[in-house]
Amino acid sequence: MVAPSLPTRTGGTAGRPVRLALRQLARRPAAAFGLVVVAGFLLLALIGPLVAPYGANEQIFADARQPPSARHLFGTDRLGRDVFSRVLLGTRDIFALAGAGTLLAVISGTTIGLFSGYAGGWVDEIIMRFFDSLLAIPALLLALLLLGTIGPSRNSVLLVILIVYTPIVARVVRSVVLGVKNLGFVEAARTQGERLPSILFREILPSVLPALAVEGALRFSYAIFLVASLGFLGVGVQPPSPDWGLMVSEARQNVQQTPWALYFPAGAIALLVIGVNLLADGLRRLLQGQER
Repeated sequence: MVAPSLPTRTGGTAGRPVRLALRQLARRPAAAFGLVVVAGFLLLALIGPLVAPYGANEQIFADARQPPSARHLFGTDRLGRDVFSRVLLGTRDIFALAGAGTLLAVISGTTIGLFSGYAGGWVDEIIMRFFDSLLAIPALLLALLLLGTIGPSRNSVLLVILIVYTPIVARVVRSVVLGVKNLGFVEAARTQGERLPSILFREILPSVLPALAVEGALRFSYAIFLVASLGFLGVGVQPPSPDWGLMVSEARQNVQQTPWALYFPAGAIALLVIGVNLLADGLRRLLQGQER
């Protein structure tokens, strides 16, 4: 049994809620801008290797330190690498690391939050106090501590995002669960003898999805910053990867000679984060039924 207020999907109308949500987002200029930015970067991540004029680490020594031009749209760095191609190809890295890490954190945080909030009692207390101890440490500091223990690599960055953001997602999910676990449709499911996984994921999860969608978008924007920060500090993705944070770190040493090599990857980070935040805010307003 599912909550009566939740819409059910039928064969021919499965895609209508998505289309309706997109149309409503498009009516809000800020949210529409965020949607276009995120969709544009996602498209670049998919087709980047097909349209990039040069390889990520292809060095053209004769064109080293060239300013933006028709031949090199974003100029070249001190090693003669095309900055436009590296920013373009680095988009896939950002989505692969920040996106995959956020997805893992949302899945694990949702599962733990559902179980902890529904179980209550000492189980909930132990889990939440452990998460509180993790949340007491700033995210970047916790990430540095973890990477200092396991060493820098792509898999390490994924693990760090998972560990850093799972407690935050779990607390958001738990707060929703506490408000719905004693409602009538959940009580009815318990009375009918439904098993715990069915109650959590079939009965309660639909009520969590609106808050979870917004929280997932926000975690993704913070994950972009975290991946870029770790790359900038040299403890995340290692050279010669076209990671945007790593590109900024390398370019700052020669900012007087090649400022474009710093400004374009930094601008890409800022634009994508702004786009994700605007989209998340529009999504929150949409799910809460607010007007512009």
